[in-house]
Amino acid sequence: MRTVVKAVVWNALGLIVMSLVGLVATGSAAVGGAMALINTAIGFLFYIGYERLWANIGWGRHG
Repeated sequence: MRTVVKAVVWNALGLIVMSLVGLVATGSAAVGGAMALINTAIGFLFYIGYERLWANIGWGRHG
């Protein structure tokens, strides 16, 4: 659950930033917003997978 909450918060921040970048880059709120949504969805899925992968790696853990 912690991983999901972290991913949602991180991606919400990324969505805001990407929307602004997309708006500036394209001049269109619709296109910039669509780019941001696609980026956020892909990033969210990869972040969850990345966290799950590292959760199973014992390297660097003590105890």
